[in-house]
Amino acid sequence: MDIIQRRYDFESSLKSWDTEEFIDIHFYRPLGYCWALLFRKLGVTPNTVSILSIFIGIASGLCFYYTDLKINIIGMLLLMWANSYDSADGQLARMTDTKTRLGRILDGLSSQMWFIVIYMMLCFRMMPEWGWWIWLLAAAAGYSHSRQAAIADYYRTIHLHFLKGRSGSELAYSKTLREDYKRLSWKQDGFVKAFEYMYLGYTKAQEAWTPRFQKLINFLRDKYGKRAPIEFRMDFRMKSLPLMKYANMLSFNTRVIVLFISLIINKPWIYFVFELTVLNLMLAYMMITHEHFCGVFYKQIKLEDE
Repeated sequence: MDIIQRRYDFESSLKSWDTEEFIDIHFYRPLGYCWALLFRKLGVTPNTVSILSIFIGIASGLCFYYTDLKINIIGMLLLMWANSYDSADGQLARMTDTKTRLGRILDGLSSQMWFIVIYMMLCFRMMPEWGWWIWLLAAAAGYSHSRQAAIADYYRTIHLHFLKGRSGSELAYSKTLREDYKRLSWKQDGFVKAFEYMYLGYTKAQEAWTPRFQKLINFLRDKYGKRAPIEFRMDFRMKSLPLMKYANMLSFNTRVIVLFISLIINKPWIYFVFELTVLNLMLAYMMITHEHFCGVFYKQIKLEDE
């Protein structure tokens, strides 16, 4: 019974099986669950875990400045540790029912902070060979990375919205966020307002990159309110599900595997090129496919409504 209960508790700490990938399911989520149990026992909050992951990830990035493989391996282990905390914070929030918007912002900010430091250290490392040109390559790769991560996160959130409804999703609307942001005072709520401003900009960018989905979700919201019919949600899930593997590949594990390989063979520039070619092609395919079926769904329900 204890084993069954632990299995149930572990699965309850996940967002959904649809949006998890192999390495996460078999490594990071079980490890994150163990951390979450420990942190719950110690009374550590999910936001504290997110902040700890930021510092560990930054320490990891500093290790990649050096060409010594032993130091690089320490950095790899630290990055894996940081990512296990990044998994644990969300699992802990779901276990303790303490999900907050600030927590979601910190969760997204953590990996961005890791990779900003990683990109900078890789550039300093390669400057003797590449000169200042490496910064241009890194800037292009960094912009691609931020867009890939934002769209992947948005598509997973959309998928969860139709799979589980509002209670199981964190799908945000810029209009609502803007109203919340305006209600806050810089004098009394300066810290929270700054984070809300960043989250608002992040959400507005996601919406700008998904125009057909915005037409669809706005129509559904006007017609059905907070929850679309079960038939439509199941149809949407079937179309969205094949894209989840690409969303996962654009997030952490795939890019980190390539990063680690490039460091082991002492050719870090390969990681930047991989970002700009393979991952951008994957992003383009995912966006074109998602926008296409959203357009088809919109036309179908529009015709049914007329």
